[in-house]
Amino acid sequence: MADIHIRTEGRAGRITLARPKALNALTWKMCLEIEAALDTWRDDDAVALVIIDAEGNRAFCAGGDIQEMYDTARAGDFGYGRRFWADEYRLNAKIAAWPKPYIAFMQGFTMGGGVGVSCHGSHRIVCENSQIAMPECSIGLVPDVGGSHLLAGAPGRLGEYFGLTAARMGPADALHAGFADHYIPRAHWPGLIDTLCETGDAAHVARLAAEPGAPGPAEAARAEIDAAFAGETLGDILAALAASPSDLARSAEKAMRRNSPLSMACTLRLIRAARAEPGLAAALTREFRFTWRSAEMGDFVEGIRAAIIDKDRNPKWRHAGPEAVTGAEIDAMLAPLGADGLQLADAPQ
Repeated sequence: MADIHIRTEGRAGRITLARPKALNALTWKMCLEIEAALDTWRDDDAVALVIIDAEGNRAFCAGGDIQEMYDTARAGDFGYGRRFWADEYRLNAKIAAWPKPYIAFMQGFTMGGGVGVSCHGSHRIVCENSQIAMPECSIGLVPDVGGSHLLAGAPGRLGEYFGLTAARMGPADALHAGFADHYIPRAHWPGLIDTLCETGDAAHVARLAAEPGAPGPAEAARAEIDAAFAGETLGDILAALAASPSDLARSAEKAMRRNSPLSMACTLRLIRAARAEPGLAAALTREFRFTWRSAEMGDFVEGIRAAIIDKDRNPKWRHAGPEAVTGAEIDAMLAPLGADGLQLADAPQ
């Protein structure tokens, strides 16, 4: 059975991720198929909008399928992952620049690569069980697929909080942080999709939008998060968390102590660079510098081994702790790549 179902229905281009048993993890081939569909539909007047959704209840897309990346990198072939990331980031940029409505229905887990094919769209819909996250620091990567751009745009220091801790956003926090636009109960999705296909009018999305209820936990703790995550370095942030008696601070510090120190240090730099130099193209270009080096010079291979292959949850990171990462090491991971740098088409500046 195909991993992805691409077709037209009425006025809509339809993309359905169809790997529910794998939480709809995104393969390289799926990225290329989505891009080809967008290229076909761009100038097709019969297609008024694009709908991307997924089979199953547990996940829209829990991330990229990184088994092949691990296998090739472990064998010393770093080219596979680099080509995958380059094509994936080109797709992310194309989605953000898409001239017609791009409507994403994000149930369950939407993480990593799933964020990349949904949260750059024009209409991003969450429901009761939506859980959005950028958990890359836990596997030796950084929030990529434009994640640093999205995190930098979140209010206050929520970007640092979500990027460094991999905390999940429920529907309310996803709306507050700018990762989603509309809350629509899941029961209304089939009817809305039918209407969108019939009419080609994206205005129907806003007409069904509702309030998700009480503020999410991160929004409710904004003052504490802003104070703790304003520190200049990881050490400053961890010291602020250690000085706080709150449950949120304890949980955040524990999460950060588990993650790759090098990844977190570079994530902090990337989020703040994205604030200083806004724009998705610039963010993707900086992220690619890290991912290009992540298997050869970073913690990516070990992170995948511990989390997914052996599942011992006991990674042996290159650094003993967050305070051990030097500025020179961050500079080396994020230095321009010259001729190997990311090439983007259709990227919004």
